[in-house]
Amino acid sequence: MGCSAEGAAVALRAAAEVVAEHRTELIELDRAIGDGDHGENLSRGFTAIVSALETEVPPTPGAVAKLAATTLISKVGGAAGPLYGTVFLRASMKLGDAAEIDVPLLLEALRAALEGVQARGKAVVGDATMVDALVPAVAAAEAAADAPDATVAGVLAAAAGAADRGAESTVDLVPRKGRASYLGERAVGHLDPGARSTALLLRAFAGAAR
Repeated sequence: MGCSAEGAAVALRAAAEVVAEHRTELIELDRAIGDGDHGENLSRGFTAIVSALETEVPPTPGAVAKLAATTLISKVGGAAGPLYGTVFLRASMKLGDAAEIDVPLLLEALRAALEGVQARGKAVVGDATMVDALVPAVAAAEAAADAPDATVAGVLAAAAGAADRGAESTVDLVPRKGRASYLGERAVGHLDPGARSTALLLRAFAGAAR
């Protein structure tokens, strides 16, 4: 069983709810090591996505992802807009015109999203960024996809669990990218807001797929 365009829209609405629930937490995480706008920016972006979906749900999952990408890039400031816009844009390119997302296509989309973020932000594992959540998420998704009874929901759940652990790992890291890098050692002990929001979004997508 794959994920249709309507299923992709449901996942984005679930993500918007999760972002709204955790908006204050993300603001406070970012205020500790950045400029404090991560939660506000993401909330604005996902609210705009939901509004766009109320007008019309595009015909394919790829088109839904592209709508999310263009909305985030146009509506969201800071690093979040371009980075998450890239996530959805690269994913949409892999999804193409497919009517449904199956497990192999999901893997391709996740890999493409990670590659896009790394190409844009030049971050690697250990830099204390969203990449620290995304890299283990993609690896866990690939491992889960090898199971003979693999499902989209199961693969996303595995990715979300790994992203949670990856995000937690940023607490012990010295940031090497973004505004947090200016703090150096003083940023150690703080969870990276981008890694946290990445884990939250994957958890929302997994819940919607289930």
